[in-house]
Amino acid sequence: MQRIALLTSGGDSPGMNACIRAVVRKAIYHGMEVIGIKRGFNGFIEADMVPMNLSSVADIIQRGGTVLRTARSDQFLASEGRARAYENVKRFGVQGLVVIGGDGSFRGARAFNLEYDLPVVGVPSTIDNDIPGTDQSIGFDTAVNTVVEAINKIRDTATSHERTFIIEVMGRNCGFIALAAGLAGGAESILIPEQAFNFEDICDRLMRGYRRGKLHSIIVAAEGAANALEMGRRIKERTGFDTKVTILGHIQRGGPPSAADRILASRLGARAVELLMAGEKMKMVGIKEGQIVALDIEDVLAETKSVDQDMYNLAGILSI
Repeated sequence: MQRIALLTSGGDSPGMNACIRAVVRKAIYHGMEVIGIKRGFNGFIEADMVPMNLSSVADIIQRGGTVLRTARSDQFLASEGRARAYENVKRFGVQGLVVIGGDGSFRGARAFNLEYDLPVVGVPSTIDNDIPGTDQSIGFDTAVNTVVEAINKIRDTATSHERTFIIEVMGRNCGFIALAAGLAGGAESILIPEQAFNFEDICDRLMRGYRRGKLHSIIVAAEGAANALEMGRRIKERTGFDTKVTILGHIQRGGPPSAADRILASRLGARAVELLMAGEKMKMVGIKEGQIVALDIEDVLAETKSVDQDMYNLAGILSI
């Protein structure tokens, strides 16, 4: 294999740049040329593609976001859009593709591979951490640290004013960020889509804490689990506690990646290049128990990732 391309697709996540750097430098180390595709699959269709060299990825490992930019592409969902992308494969002489993104990105890559048999390797990069087959995806660790830092700061205000705070975090319909950050941040309650909760139980827990002298309470809620603003209103009505809501939003997706995310991104990006060199066509790289693994994308897309029930139970025990 002499020339590969790479793109970032879907929502950005901290560590994407570290992965881009690893792919480019690993490929060049083995004598290959690299084409960077800008703006995800949209750029693939529009031929927004540029050669990359060692200087292209200098001084980016510490930067959040993605230097290649990213976008969601409705055009690529249609066969006509994928056909235009394949014309650019031939035009630029691309022999393999690395796709850095999440579930939707991998589905687009699978459709393209089935139609045109271009070798593709996916690298899981999403703060939601909802990709099966890997313990963590790029960006998750940084997002959790961002939320924990916010919890620490909000707790100071919550204590000073003797308030209850609900902190809404991202994650779409999964609760990985909420669970990890809630456990690390010592939240009194953690609300996630995967686990049913009882409103009265939440209020009873708040009341018990108040009776034993707690000055504040923190509730972490995944965006897909409950309407935080409505929940805050109901808690105030039910308990009488001054209850505030903070929606962290997209600050969770930005900022410099953590050391853990930089290392993970570097390892996954390098392994993606190795798989293309070995002739693999439809794989995803991931990490399981500290080891880099390669999985069939078909298998990954057929599964659903579950939260750790033991971790959820432990968070409940420790927040008593």
